[in-house]
Amino acid sequence: MTLRPATGDDIAAMHRIRLVVRENRLDDPGRVTPAHYRPYVAEPGVSWVAELEGHLVGFGIADRSSRSLWALFVDPEFEGRGLGRALLQQLTDCLFESGFARINLSTEPGTRAERMYLAAGWTQVGVLPTGEVWLVRSPSEGPVSS
Repeated sequence: MTLRPATGDDIAAMHRIRLVVRENRLDDPGRVTPAHYRPYVAEPGVSWVAELEGHLVGFGIADRSSRSLWALFVDPEFEGRGLGRALLQQLTDCLFESGFARINLSTEPGTRAERMYLAAGWTQVGVLPTGEVWLVRSPSEGPVSS
């Protein structure tokens, strides 16, 4: 597996993955369009892709303005290979290196994604009006790679 910064050329593949995931599916696919990825891809260090054998199979995006993870998705055909954990670590490092003492994300309850976040040191602090769980993490709540 290779992690690398995302480029504008990756947006179509990133969006394809976003639309085929099994969990945290978009009820309205029009809510997130390829145009939504562009500002993140243009900002250095916040958008990453995972490749296997030259194919883009996962991606993650950090949002510095909200100190959160905007997206973290793996192609269902490539789940269970550590891609999500590697992307999560990259995004977590990005946000902590930006100087934030606490970062957050939301996800559907009872999902593999929620379990991965909790295992990585995230803590549930509430439930949003959408029904998603709200999770937070501080650097002291788990290892951050160097």
